[in-house]
Amino acid sequence: MPRNFRTHLQEFIRNEAKPIDKYGHQPRLYALTRKIGEGLQYDDDVVFAAAWLHDLGVFIGHRPEDPAQLAKWDHVRYTSERAPEILNDAGFPSEKTPHVLAAICEHQPHDEPTSIEAIILRDADILEQLGGIGIMRTVCKVGRDTRYATFTDAVKTLRKNLQTLPEKIRLQTTKRLGEPRIAALRNFLDAVESESAGALF
Repeated sequence: MPRNFRTHLQEFIRNEAKPIDKYGHQPRLYALTRKIGEGLQYDDDVVFAAAWLHDLGVFIGHRPEDPAQLAKWDHVRYTSERAPEILNDAGFPSEKTPHVLAAICEHQPHDEPTSIEAIILRDADILEQLGGIGIMRTVCKVGRDTRYATFTDAVKTLRKNLQTLPEKIRLQTTKRLGEPRIAALRNFLDAVESESAGALF
């Protein structure tokens, strides 16, 4: 009986995702890709594998801990180098591996995706940076991530997300899904502004 590569990849990431709160991103992201991709013709195997593996290089134990090295760290390159072996061990169809790597390499907002699989993954990842989830994912890093020493740092990132990410969304379905997330993030930032009395720190 062939191995179930989906179960293998899920179990692999569950074991590797550190700190533990980073694990939730993968199942949420894949669920979003299913909503975004409804009615579209695409390879769900490719999107599944890319969604589960794309952030391997940001986990503790995979990224450098030295702040200077971390500041220059290319987590996408690291993941792309590790992914073929992981996919092979999982029993993933080898002919689809290049498409997974391409989607991983094109999943960030500044990228220009060249396949429908990469577009779906990138759109979903943008949604994860907006709304309540986007707020939680950013604020939880305050004090433990070199980018976020203070709440002010986190709010600055959230404001940038609100200003720049919505226009990067490609698909109409994603735009509709993003509307309540954009509104939630805007309302949160308005509340922070009105409640902080200029002393957010």
